[in-house]
Amino acid sequence: MIERIETGQRMSKIVRHNGVAYLCGQVGEGATVAEQTRTCLARIEGLLEKAGSSPGRILQAIIWLRDMADFAEMNAVWDAWVPEDQAPARACGEARLARDDLKVEIIVTAACD
Repeated sequence: MIERIETGQRMSKIVRHNGVAYLCGQVGEGATVAEQTRTCLARIEGLLEKAGSSPGRILQAIIWLRDMADFAEMNAVWDAWVPEDQAPARACGEARLARDDLKVEIIVTAACD
């Protein structure tokens, strides 16, 4: 069974199937990549909770940065957030994001109940 949570015309924020939660891309708020990463990860935590999951159950993360020069700043926030010894498979690349003020977007897939 496929379960869609917080579904709109364009997308669902969460899709659950066979014990896996797929989250739509999340962005954050703030002037710096660190601020945006923190608020983005907080949104991810909220969605993971709704999906019956948690940061320690993330299987894969895909991170898009507007500028790879922000890689270290984003990683400082990410590294403090990921539970010790539970880092997911991860990719990070540079991309043009949906709005000019966005500096980071994160997409996660996680095991769920």
